[in-house]
Amino acid sequence: MPELPEVETTRRGLLPRLEGRRLDRVIVRDRRLRWPVPADLSRRLQGRQLLGIARRGKYLIFDFDGLFQLMHLGMSGSLRFVEAQEPAAVHDHVDWVF
Repeated sequence: MPELPEVETTRRGLLPRLEGRRLDRVIVRDRRLRWPVPADLSRRLQGRQLLGIARRGKYLIFDFDGLFQLMHLGMSGSLRFVEAQEPAAVHDHVDWVF
């Protein structure tokens, strides 16, 4: 499980690649996460611009134009950038398509 420095490093690495971009869609592969994923999550986030990423403890907080998405890196400690055609891995739970 990642510690605080790794979570902050992840936040800083994501910002330049994602800040200001619009979310085209969300693909939820498994709704059984730490908290249940709302059925309408994709509809609520679609088209929103990512304004910033904050960190609170080991959580990352994504600000999608006033709608906030809370994320914990879990045991793997990773978020990945992949090409659209790359197949999902076993533990890929949610895809954000920008």
